[in-house]
Amino acid sequence: MTLAVGPEPVPLETDAYGTVRVGGTRVTLETIVAAFDRGDTPEEIREQFPTLALGDIYAVLTYFVRHAREVHDYVAAQDRRADEVRAKIEAVDPSAGLRTKLMARLGR
Repeated sequence: MTLAVGPEPVPLETDAYGTVRVGGTRVTLETIVAAFDRGDTPEEIREQFPTLALGDIYAVLTYFVRHAREVHDYVAAQDRRADEVRAKIEAVDPSAGLRTKLMARLGR
């Protein structure tokens, strides 16, 4: 028997807004990276996000490990983008900062 060995596509897709998601789900790349950086195993990530296939999680983590700098740069850019959106919302609706104040009280 011969084992067919070839490249496997990484199950990552970029949506219309520039957000990278895992294999046709709503789960973002930065969510998987954050869980892995927190120390979660692929199996624990699967428990948190049952829409993901375990093999896809391993494939994404392999991609992340091999391209850590680029992925961290992408995550940092996404964080900046989220901060800009948050600032725009808070400029229109000052009560939107309430969440930040409440989170500060909780020490988060």
